[in-house]
Amino acid sequence: MADSPSDKLTEQMASAPIIGQGYDYGSVTDKISHIVLGRKTPKWWVLGFALAFALVMLLLFAVTYLFAVGVGIWGIDVPVAWGFAIINFVWWIGIGHAGTLISAILLLLRQQWRTSINRFAEAMTLFAVSCAGLFPVLHLGRPWVAYWLFPYPDTMKMWPNFRSPLVWDAFAVSTYATVSLLFWFIGLVPDLATLRDRAKNPAAKIIYGFLAMGWRGSAVHWYRHETASLLLAGLATPLVLSVHTIVSFDFAYGIVPGWHSTIFPPYFVAGAIYAGFAMVLTLSIPVRKLFHLEDFITMRHLDNMGKVMLATGLIVGYGYMMEAFMGYYSASSKNTSP
Repeated sequence: MADSPSDKLTEQMASAPIIGQGYDYGSVTDKISHIVLGRKTPKWWVLGFALAFALVMLLLFAVTYLFAVGVGIWGIDVPVAWGFAIINFVWWIGIGHAGTLISAILLLLRQQWRTSINRFAEAMTLFAVSCAGLFPVLHLGRPWVAYWLFPYPDTMKMWPNFRSPLVWDAFAVSTYATVSLLFWFIGLVPDLATLRDRAKNPAAKIIYGFLAMGWRGSAVHWYRHETASLLLAGLATPLVLSVHTIVSFDFAYGIVPGWHSTIFPPYFVAGAIYAGFAMVLTLSIPVRKLFHLEDFITMRHLDNMGKVMLATGLIVGYGYMMEAFMGYYSASSKNTSP
């Protein structure tokens, strides 16, 4: 009697090559869960945490010194309106864009290769946006009145100056952070439920169970999860373009020669995606090696990210050339105010 197709499939799965540390292709969940629940904290993690903690203490010292002395330490003076803060703000916002791009745009385009890198790309986005949110506050000069950036109900009827770039930045960062946080958490709910079911520590089981929000993996749950993910992806996709466009307006709306140019919005967006994917590669390559994830983050993933960086890098190079050309061709640097 000939073997049925199901028997042949069973034989193929049984003879499938082993991946990672003794796990077959059907136990991806086992391996990933083991990294979170079964591994002891390695020594290199402690060393990395100590280095990061030292750098955070250095940041706190710098911020304290800034509050005590003033924003003049960044080189801000008449007629210099921007300083060290705007450079860091643009950089942090830029590297945070890759998480939204991988999560939202590639999800809408049904690019399945995103699934191996989207989790830590989304986490990177949250940390990057958190760091970027510091700089509009630090750049105020009077950070204790940072709430003036938001349209709060004020009995004195003093509303924010909506012509201020700092107000634009506050709205852009807060909107971007909210959508990114929702997208990250919604995508993480099934994973949290998996960790809840596999956790041995009672405290960990309670924490994961609380965060999993009653997820049981039913067809209704997956349908609602898919619908919510697509809706958030539809909201997040315009943010990839709009947030860094607003950031570019900080420069393009100024009167500095060479800056007030229409090339800035697409130039900044391409640069953000370029820098963001570079940061994803910077994170994924060491994580891939340290946690033995070569079977999940494959060379195909690295190759696809390299192609995205090549395309956006060419756009950024074009933006550099056009910025220099327009500064030369318009001769705006020769114009002087009376």
